[in-house]
Amino acid sequence: MKIEPLFDRVVLRAVEQETITNSGIILPDSASKERPFIYEVIAVWPGKADKDMSSISVGDKVLAGQYSWDEVKLWEEEYKVVAIEYILGKII
Repeated sequence: MKIEPLFDRVVLRAVEQETITNSGIILPDSASKERPFIYEVIAVWPGKADKDMSSISVGDKVLAGQYSWDEVKLWEEEYKVVAIEYILGKII
């Protein structure tokens, strides 16, 4: 099965991140109280006529606003569905 978002929506999955402190201690993502802001693009729809979706493609790593999505749980995995304008940047 796969997900196809409609209109100007993008499906994202959180990327696990480890944080290394100044003293070299590695803190896993689960130790952070903040939600991760880095996501992997899982699905992109071509978009509406007035939206350019060509800058984002499946597999890209992106930054997204913290409260700008709808959460969906499918196949034992959590996804975020967000409008393209809430993607803040692409990590290259």
